[in-house]
Amino acid sequence: MLVYIRESDKDKIMCNVDEKDIAEHLRIRLKKEQEEKEHKKKEKAEAHLYTIIKVARDEDLKEQIGKNIYFDLVDHEKVRSFRIQKQLPFTSFKEEVTKEYGIPVQFQRFWLWAKRQNHTYRPNRPLGPHEEAQSVGQLREVSNKAHNAELKLFLEVDTGLDLRPIHPTEKSKEDILLFFKFYNPEKEELCFVGRLFVKALGKPSEILTKLNEMAGFAQNEEIELYEEIKFEPNVMCEHIDKKLTFRASQLEDGDIICFQKSPVSNGETQVRYPNIPSFLEYVHNRQVVHFRSLEKPKDDDFCLELSKLHTYDDVVERVARQLSLDDPSKIRLTSHNCYSQQPKPQPIRYRGVEHLLDMLVHYNQTSDILYYEVLDIPLPELQCLKTLKVAFHHATKDEVVIHSIRLPKNCTISDVITDLKTKVELSNPDAELRLLEVFYHKIYKIFPPHEKIENINDQYWTLRAEEIPEEEKNLGAQDRLIHVYHFMKDPNQNQQIQNFGDPFLLVIREGETSAEVLEHIQRKLRVPDEEFSKWKLAFISMNRPEYLQDTDVVSARFQRRDVYGAWEQYLGLEHTDTTPKRSYTANQNRHTFEKPVKIYN
Repeated sequence: MLVYIRESDKDKIMCNVDEKDIAEHLRIRLKKEQEEKEHKKKEKAEAHLYTIIKVARDEDLKEQIGKNIYFDLVDHEKVRSFRIQKQLPFTSFKEEVTKEYGIPVQFQRFWLWAKRQNHTYRPNRPLGPHEEAQSVGQLREVSNKAHNAELKLFLEVDTGLDLRPIHPTEKSKEDILLFFKFYNPEKEELCFVGRLFVKALGKPSEILTKLNEMAGFAQNEEIELYEEIKFEPNVMCEHIDKKLTFRASQLEDGDIICFQKSPVSNGETQVRYPNIPSFLEYVHNRQVVHFRSLEKPKDDDFCLELSKLHTYDDVVERVARQLSLDDPSKIRLTSHNCYSQQPKPQPIRYRGVEHLLDMLVHYNQTSDILYYEVLDIPLPELQCLKTLKVAFHHATKDEVVIHSIRLPKNCTISDVITDLKTKVELSNPDAELRLLEVFYHKIYKIFPPHEKIENINDQYWTLRAEEIPEEEKNLGAQDRLIHVYHFMKDPNQNQQIQNFGDPFLLVIREGETSAEVLEHIQRKLRVPDEEFSKWKLAFISMNRPEYLQDTDVVSARFQRRDVYGAWEQYLGLEHTDTTPKRSYTANQNRHTFEKPVKIYN
């Protein structure tokens, strides 16, 4: 910050600041911030001396499954962390756990987690007595091939009939630790209900009573069992045969079994996802999409919960239903550009993508925004047509009327002009029209009548239609049709030329002087004498102005033929752009600024 001070106050201001000069609340705040900074610095410096141990318990699984997560067992970022010195014995950590949870050391059994080949993360095996005798640092190195500072554990605690902790049961090679989730199709809810040790050669039919008890069902309730195998890139959840042994079903420590009531096929109650695989598929692919009207691209209009696997037809049908529209084919969608945070320039073609996910992906990012339009004709029909927005500049009236011209794509400029003539008011019935391409107040192209309209882009350029003046229809051999643009010099940008207003074409004759050309322009634009006396005429080439004297012959300046485009060599009218945009009365100068605009679709 740049601060100016009076020289007479210099000694008062440019002096040492003591602690007593700082307000007390600021001193307290600064001291606290400094202490926090020192603490973080110390933690960072000593980080190599510590291991972070993340402990997941049954309570974490109950809290998270069905709310924060649906697949696997736990989000380790949301479980209790312990910061333990590496050289301390593991038993010291167990004492910390006792202090935190009130579970005596002898009742604690810890399991190591393992990442499987299918990218799931499950408890793999319990720590043995030899491992628990090691230091925390040694144990982390044994369990963690990635060599990061974290150790993830699952705390197994068994309880007796009085719900108090008891010694964990001895685990043999035949014992398998399984985790159980229960699914309710009516409520579309999934929750963790517990874990059990089973025998490898035992059968699921032997634990059905226990599972019914976990879910709060009658002992003889018929239930179906599924194994949750993986969820990336696709969900894999397979039915378990209750008559096969656990080993025959390839179940092992850390596996997850999901179960539900056996579906009753009486047709009384209709549910969206009748079984666990269909529900997990839904959860994996569901996507809330924010829909915005293309006319108001900053504001959410409504949200819909859809599936990433929904087809193009599914999506437009849901949007049409939301908008109470009978014909979904009149919906046109546009994807979101994640980088510019704006709609993409081109809309999605009718059935141009297979699934919702294809609509939402932009390079390597996925958006949750789509833009919609309601068309007046079905999109398949519209795609066979070309719609051009054409600004018609009336020959004598001070207004611009925007028309939407919709024609088959194989039509030409001549067809556009024919169609436009039926919609605009001409100065006389025999008037001829032409179509120009205008960009940043310069004319870049006069369209030939035979040019096809299919590839014309009206998104960035303005298409302008106007009557061809009589004087241009019979040009002599030495006459020239030149471009005339309004300009002023920008004092903030090193006097660079800034064009403004409506550019136009002008016929200049052989030997015509600057004074004569100015008189011609004043008549054409109907500018009052008082104002026009302030205007200057310049020949501009490559954005550099050469001001013309009254006696200078204008045509002599336009002899070169090696110019890239007519817009690079033109007559410039220098004057100020003072009138507010689109603030006109009948007699104001229509040449100086943008004309008032009317839009007809």
